[in-house]
Amino acid sequence: MTEQQYFAQPDATEWTTLGPGNTRRVLIHTPELMQVEFGFDKGAVGAPHSHPHIQVSYVAEGSFEVTIDGVTQVVGQGGSFIVPSGFVHSVVALEKGRLVDVFTPHRADFL
Repeated sequence: MTEQQYFAQPDATEWTTLGPGNTRRVLIHTPELMQVEFGFDKGAVGAPHSHPHIQVSYVAEGSFEVTIDGVTQVVGQGGSFIVPSGFVHSVVALEKGRLVDVFTPHRADFL
């Protein structure tokens, strides 16, 4: 790993528009691990989906209705949740917000 790969500076990566009110940018990654920031406008939806990666998410801003494997809770700023490999999950932004997600292994589909 090179020195440059140890660090990620603010705004070093571009935001990608995913759909109405949803954006994403990969912050930093290795083959084993990836950190990604997601931005949501109020009411924006992260549609139900699953993937083989383990995911842990931190609510950096706002609050979200989070559903994992049919169980729903509201998670506010400073809260976190884990999505096991293969579990169907989704979010609804109850206000404008940001999630910081970590995936293992990295999400090749995001690169």
